[in-house]
Amino acid sequence: MVISEQNTTGTALVLAAAPVGKGRLIDAASVLPALGAVPPGALTGTAAAHLVELADPLEPQAVLTRLRAAVASPGPLSLYITGQLHLDHKQHLPHLALARSTPATLRYTAVPWHWLAGELKVRRPHTTTVVVDLVADAATWARVGTDPSSLTLGPGIRLYGRIAPPPPRRRVAAPEYLKACTAIWRSGARPAIETLHEQAAAQAAAQTGTSGDLLLAGDHFTVPPHGQVPRQATPVPGVAGAMTAPAVTTPDAASAPYATSPASGTSPAFGVSGTSSAAPPADPHPAILAAAQAGRHEEAAAAAAAWEENARRTHGADSPQAIHWLEVRADLARLARDPVTSCHLWMTAAHARLQRRQAPDHPDVEGAVDRAHHQWEHITDPEAARAFAPALVALRRRVPGRQRGALQAVQRRLERWHATSGA
Repeated sequence: MVISEQNTTGTALVLAAAPVGKGRLIDAASVLPALGAVPPGALTGTAAAHLVELADPLEPQAVLTRLRAAVASPGPLSLYITGQLHLDHKQHLPHLALARSTPATLRYTAVPWHWLAGELKVRRPHTTTVVVDLVADAATWARVGTDPSSLTLGPGIRLYGRIAPPPPRRRVAAPEYLKACTAIWRSGARPAIETLHEQAAAQAAAQTGTSGDLLLAGDHFTVPPHGQVPRQATPVPGVAGAMTAPAVTTPDAASAPYATSPASGTSPAFGVSGTSSAAPPADPHPAILAAAQAGRHEEAAAAAAAWEENARRTHGADSPQAIHWLEVRADLARLARDPVTSCHLWMTAAHARLQRRQAPDHPDVEGAVDRAHHQWEHITDPEAARAFAPALVALRRRVPGRQRGALQAVQRRLERWHATSGA
């Protein structure tokens, strides 16, 4: 169905995720039993296929790990994603919500859509197909109509499926598009992806009684007549990401020191302190730091995010350059007095360094975990702090650091919360 390479073995990764509780907009996992009855080869268009299912995963890093393993497979790759899209409050970028995601914790409990683009760009062109059945919240629904480029996954990646508007209040949508796909496959038919998409979209519209979904077909976004999304959504170029990096040359991230204490007034990820002007003019760090120190935190964060995206495209998602800019963003969040975001980003940086097989006692790894822990201690919202706690405990067990009792300190804080909430 996807790629006509019948003598090869393909890989299919199925991700069905949605928040638990009242934040759920779609019953994403309801499609899994039907998909499980479909021969895996039908999902990849190959004679044989490896199938990986992720049902309501809890951690973004767990999803990223499975995605990277699938991306590394040599044969055709098909990703099937059903769930719901939200925009984070800081950068207004689309995220795929996971089981623990809430509006307040989205940036560290959901999967940023641009992560997918960053990981898939290493794939050989025209060997990867992504099929989605998604519901967008109100803000994201408005955004994709005016800026559909935020959903593209890069050249050579075929993207098919539908995005539906949020369902009526107190209603939960169903992944009717993917259910239609499974019904077609279970009938024994193996249509080409273009034909499958047309048939599934028509069946989904008939099932729901609506015709306003945003349809994704290859590198085009189309809206049927009477749709609720502005018509300028078609077509869009097949390039990943919505940000553009600054025009100056990306500095060598390996030269930036990270030895400064997280409790000090120095910005360790920048490699500069205060308003130092020792960096060469082409170095963007002083200007970004100056913007943050002047209170222009969103401007500074946006610039750093653009540099990170540039590093991911140029050097790879796990490159030292990309990790460096991730740590710059973490420290900018600290300067903005946003410990939630800072903790999340430092933890993400620590995981990235460990994924690069840096030793748990490497100073950069210890520094990232120490700073994540330090920012976690400054989170005053108990719900947000509790959401971080399992991942932080797991990190502390792996990276105990040089300060004795760090793991026990996390556990004691959790015990105090439990005692208080139970009183």
